[in-house]
This record gives sequence, structure tokens and C-alpha cells, in this order.
Amino acid sequence: MTRMSLFSSPFMLGFDEIEARIDRLAKAADGYPPYNIERVQDRDGSETYVISLAVAGFSETELEITVEGHQLTIAGRQKDDASREFLHRGIAARQFQRSFVLADGMEVEGAELKDGMLTISVTRPQAETAARRIAIRTGLPGTEPAKN
Repeated sequence: MTRMSLFSSPFMLGFDEIEARIDRLAKAADGYPPYNIERVQDRDGSETYVISLAVAGFSETELEITVEGHQLTIAGRQKDDASREFLHRGIAARQFQRSFVLADGMEVEGAELKDGMLTISVTRPQAETAARRIAIRTGLPGTEPAKN
């Protein structure tokens, strides 16, 4: 059976890579760590997205933020301290990786770790739309475009 997709429309050309990203993100549905995404409209018309992750117990050195292509990845790696003896352990040393797909033109501005919250700012500058006219050639290949 062939799988139908939102991007399988004949009017949507070149979206195969986006569909693959969406599939990859859908498979990574772990709920840890919890996060919020807030959209802030700036005065100049651009948008800022603030991603907040609850990373209590992680230090700055145990967190890594990378951007590769259009993918923002936040990873946390804690190591067990073998020298410690626990009578009860309800807070496990845990690892995580959370990914977000960024649209074209979005830029990660920075990150801050404060009070157990990792906050990452991602901006989308106001897009400038410009229409351009496409010349139509007539005759054989290699001939000049028609004058309008």
C-alpha cells in the first residue's frame, strides 16, 4: 500500500526533504525534558521564538546545542558518579536529545541557562517578498527571449 502524504500534491514540488524531517521528528516523541515554545512579535515585524526546556540538574557543561542545516538539536548528558552511595535514588542521571526543524531564514540568536531552565531564542526576520518576471523564449533553444 502506498502512503499518502500532505506533500504528495503535484503542486508542491521539492518538499521531499521537509517530509523526511517531519517523519524523523515524529519518531522522536519522548516527552523528556518538558518544553515550551513561545512566539513573540517584535516591533519591527520580525518574530522571535523562545524555546524553554526544563533541565534541572544539568550544568552548562552537560548541555550541547547544535544547528546543522535546518535542524536545531539540544542534547543533555549526565554521568553517574560512582563514588556516591545512594540509599534511595529517585532522580536518575538521564540523557536526552530534542530536535526542532527550523524554517528557511530562521537563526538561533543565543541560549541562557538559569534556575534549571534552558532558554533558546530563535528569530525569523521579516521576509521580503519580491515578484520577478520570467521571460518566455520562442523558437529554437538558444534564441533570445521575447521582448515585452
